[in-house]
Amino acid sequence: MLSNMNIVVIDTNVFVAGLRSNGGASREILRLALTGKIKPIFGNALWLEYDDLLGRDIWTDSTTDAERKLMLSALIKVGRWVTVYYGWRPNLPDEADNHLIELAIAGGADVIITHNIRDINRGELLSSITVQSPADYLETIR
Repeated sequence: MLSNMNIVVIDTNVFVAGLRSNGGASREILRLALTGKIKPIFGNALWLEYDDLLGRDIWTDSTTDAERKLMLSALIKVGRWVTVYYGWRPNLPDEADNHLIELAIAGGADVIITHNIRDINRGELLSSITVQSPADYLETIR
């Protein structure tokens, strides 16, 4: 599997997909994080997005409100908090996604795991950061 633990940014769409289903690649990404096989990093913007999603009416019955809050608590314990001191502005089509690249750069991430590959890959500062879907990432590490 992994020779060295990858540092990853887990986009909110992967977080939501992993908690909305009982299986699948997004769910496996969350499992890898919780078991210490990958190291998720978080910053203010990403964490606020995660937290905001907990209060929205987007969830299936695959998880309860309490389980989702527990997952967020567990992620912060296995992950690493990164302070982004410099706004790189990688000029993504969706301005709200720029923080993902800024976080990845500040935290030394190897990969941004997202379902929004096309838009994130348009960033101008991705020279050393890979952008992959959950399924592609899992295929890469196996």
